[in-house]
Amino acid sequence: MMRSSRLLILLSLTLPAAGLLAQTPPPAAARPVAAPAAPAARTAPALTPAQQAQQARQDAEMTRAAQRVAQMIDANQAAQVWDGASPAARKAVSRDLFASSVSADRAKLGALVARGKPSITRVQYPAGAPVPEGIYLNVSFPTRFANNAQPVRELVSFRLDEDKVWRVSGYSVRAAAG
Repeated sequence: MMRSSRLLILLSLTLPAAGLLAQTPPPAAARPVAAPAAPAARTAPALTPAQQAQQARQDAEMTRAAQRVAQMIDANQAAQVWDGASPAARKAVSRDLFASSVSADRAKLGALVARGKPSITRVQYPAGAPVPEGIYLNVSFPTRFANNAQPVRELVSFRLDEDKVWRVSGYSVRAAAG
């Protein structure tokens, strides 16, 4: 079984704002809500039609951005991805370590065969979490590679930075648990 790259959510890349819905965070309802201590479960309020439309646009734009990042990784350009990293990401991992780890993980998998339909999740991490505080959006692809019989989970993560621009914050591949 392939180990997961430890570089998940550590890298940022500035992507053109025109290609991303970068100026607004996800709707409050899209953020996960922690269960209260009381027995009654609390759920997020339903999204309005306008929020649903905004989320659909954001999902499409972030999927395209994730595909561009994955294509750069496919083209062995992990170091170039790191070059656009935010200061927080560059502090977390060196360019050489990021590039060599991603390259080693991908080399074990072999050539790209196909990427499946993406799924998107959103999460907000508080201060003190294992990753920098902030709002994150994760795009996960079931991806087939030549050296794996089963699809691998390929994940591109984005963070809404302080300047309200979404930037890549991580890349990882992990074989499904068998």
